[in-house]
Amino acid sequence: MENIQNKIKILFFGDIAGKPGRLAVKNFLTEYSNNFDFIIANVENASHGFGLTEKNYYELSEYGIDCMTSGNHIWDKKDVFEYINKADKLIRPANYPDAPGVGYKVFETSKGKIGVINVLGRHFMPVFDSPRYVAEEYIKKIQKETNVIFIDFHAEATAEKMCYARYFSDLGLSVFVGTHTHVQTADEKIINNRTAYISDVGFCGDSEGIIGMDYESSLKHTFTMLPSRFEVASSGKVCINGVAVTVNTMNGYAEDIKRINVIKEL
Repeated sequence: MENIQNKIKILFFGDIAGKPGRLAVKNFLTEYSNNFDFIIANVENASHGFGLTEKNYYELSEYGIDCMTSGNHIWDKKDVFEYINKADKLIRPANYPDAPGVGYKVFETSKGKIGVINVLGRHFMPVFDSPRYVAEEYIKKIQKETNVIFIDFHAEATAEKMCYARYFSDLGLSVFVGTHTHVQTADEKIINNRTAYISDVGFCGDSEGIIGMDYESSLKHTFTMLPSRFEVASSGKVCINGVAVTVNTMNGYAEDIKRINVIKEL
């Protein structure tokens, strides 16, 4: 008989975009949170599409999210500098060379410990420290405590994500999820019979907008390329993009990854 005590079920939400995304995640967790042992969400766009306020950090915590990863927009709401060092669930990208907060954490769960790392890619992105060296260092540190290791790789280029996923898999990574583009890819798989992978999880937010943002403001920027204010779309119809992953806690091997792609009315 399969020993379910040795299996940790992880739920990861793609980039939460503004209030529609927060409410979509809240509704989803109201129904399904008990199906999972550990819940992670990328929150870099959770506050009006850019950044994360302290208020929204605590709001998302109350929904049952255990860990929050982020990306290059995490600094967009300036109060983040006031609370990030005390936000024990929030992880900022590890390859910022000198920034407040932390780039990885090890969390306790009912199924044992899980280590979560957040890094930024460098292709078509501002230049950051290499994700290779910080991730290598943190994987080694986490392995002293647990075999279950999860990376949110926030990046533009699919090829970069694939290359790093294979490389980190050889180092002992359990789960590699890509974020940033807000468009879910259909390439979920298990690499090397051990690492759950998807190029991009997608996003949670208004399904009728442009990756969660209002069509008119997005169109104006696309046509003119002038600085302009983006508004969060609010049609009342939302998508919830995520993945559900099962990992064997004894060896850190991922056994299953399933995409979540739900469209519903708020």
